[in-house]
Amino acid sequence: MWIAAAVLSAFFAGVTSILAKCGIKKTDSDIATALRTIVVLLFSWIMVFIVGSYNTISQISTKTLVFLILSGAATGASWMCYFKALSIGDVNKVVPIDKSSTVLTVLLAVILFHETENLAAKLISTALLGTGILLMVEKKDTKADAKASKNTYILYAIGSAVFAALTSILAKIGIEGIESNLGTAIRTAVVLAMSWLVVIAKGKTAKLKELDGRELIFIALSGIATGASWLCYYYAIQNGVVSVVVPIDKMSLLITVGFSYVVFKEKLSKKALFGLILMTVGTLAMAVFG
Repeated sequence: MWIAAAVLSAFFAGVTSILAKCGIKKTDSDIATALRTIVVLLFSWIMVFIVGSYNTISQISTKTLVFLILSGAATGASWMCYFKALSIGDVNKVVPIDKSSTVLTVLLAVILFHETENLAAKLISTALLGTGILLMVEKKDTKADAKASKNTYILYAIGSAVFAALTSILAKIGIEGIESNLGTAIRTAVVLAMSWLVVIAKGKTAKLKELDGRELIFIALSGIATGASWLCYYYAIQNGVVSVVVPIDKMSLLITVGFSYVVFKEKLSKKALFGLILMTVGTLAMAVFG
């Protein structure tokens, strides 16, 4: 079941990127993050009440709560970097860099959780992933941008990847002894608080009056897709092997690249396509042999 949950997580995550891109053409990325987090929070708490885990809130240990909060903070930072990168870069260039979190997550899982079974296969798969990511990273070809700011999206995408890796590791520690849906809901509350603090701190609340109705719908849909992806992902992490779950989840890249070609007409160069193939092979090898 945890493998099936990881696959569903990948699907919903892939759809999320496309919906989010559609929702931030005019809308500020920080505001979009804050708004979509409301949707994710509602979605996650609905699931908590459906499964009845709200009764266990009082049983959460201090240690678990601390790590859930840290995980939520890392997620919030990752989201803000990710959607900023999406707002200024092409989807099929941003997403591969974001997926580089897989490499760091696998290595940390081996070191911290001693997930050393089939270690050779994991390391070879990770090497393929890393090589594929490097091949897919390309400069944004946009004449309208100043030369110095053409590839700013790369820095934001790297930040997203680092914080995403920390999220997975902290979540693995933080969701021990707690029902996965409840853990997701608590983490989302942290992300919501963090994202709105950023909006307020940057003085962007006035931009809420300028929201485009069509983009607001896409932002809401991306939030629903994210909520579904999270619920599947953290169920898989709690019940499965982190170094296998994470690579499967990153297969969302194929879905994202496919949709980016159809929706945004974003094409891959031969080098980037080869990188995508390497990432796919590495991910499948990790799932099968890892």
